[in-house]
Amino acid sequence: MAHAYLHSIHVHPVKAFRSLSPREAVVEPWGLAGDRRWVLIDDGGKVVTQRRQPRLALAAAELLPGGGLRLSAPGMEPLTVRVPQPADTVVADVFGDKVEAVPAEDAAAHAWCSAYLGAAVRLVHMDDPAVRRPVDPEYALPGETVSFADGYPLLVTTTASLDALNALIAQGEHAQEGPLPMNRFRPNVVVAGTAAWAEDDWSRIAVGEVSFRVAKACGRCVVTTTDQTTAERGREPLHTLGRHRRLGGRLLFGQNLVPLSRGTIRVGDPVRILE
Repeated sequence: MAHAYLHSIHVHPVKAFRSLSPREAVVEPWGLAGDRRWVLIDDGGKVVTQRRQPRLALAAAELLPGGGLRLSAPGMEPLTVRVPQPADTVVADVFGDKVEAVPAEDAAAHAWCSAYLGAAVRLVHMDDPAVRRPVDPEYALPGETVSFADGYPLLVTTTASLDALNALIAQGEHAQEGPLPMNRFRPNVVVAGTAAWAEDDWSRIAVGEVSFRVAKACGRCVVTTTDQTTAERGREPLHTLGRHRRLGGRLLFGQNLVPLSRGTIRVGDPVRILE
């Protein structure tokens, strides 16, 4: 464990879009700076993710200074979107959490996203993550908040656990689908140099000088079966997770993190297991 280090960093400017992989990132109380501050919602206000629209895997959003976006996707002309000024909010339903959000000012942003998906959607922004959405109180400490991520500020995975999972997939009936890349699991931070499944036993870790508490294991959904380069779906890894990593009806891979301090993390930073 003495040699554990930060292998890669992943930021998702728009929830469900392709991730960016910077060499460093600022850790804020609600997650990595710029991560999942934007999301698409449908006419009923529900968030639109790869669960319903796997083609979102092929859409990209470059993060611009100040928090704006440059959107791109197959068959679409790139579009720049500014951070909206303070305005009336709409309610985004993030898997049951009702979250106030500010719609993009330019109608072209909504039209662009709707045209790409072939469905009416709006692009909305979380203006103040310090107050807009608390972490699930069952697993939160007072005052903890989160962006438009599924439920927690960051997700950590390990290369050793992916290797172990891929070895299990190779022994199964859908072996031809493996080995799977880490982007299937859409983590924020990937740690190398640990034993397989070591993260199951972590309670508190430090990445460089930034410390995090481990809130709970991450239950996985159909998004993990979506090839992030083709948007096609298969059976893995859920089939194998269901046989080897099932706990209380959830299929587990990775751990949810909540920052305990602020700072900048960098690829190569040492990762220490504090408890």
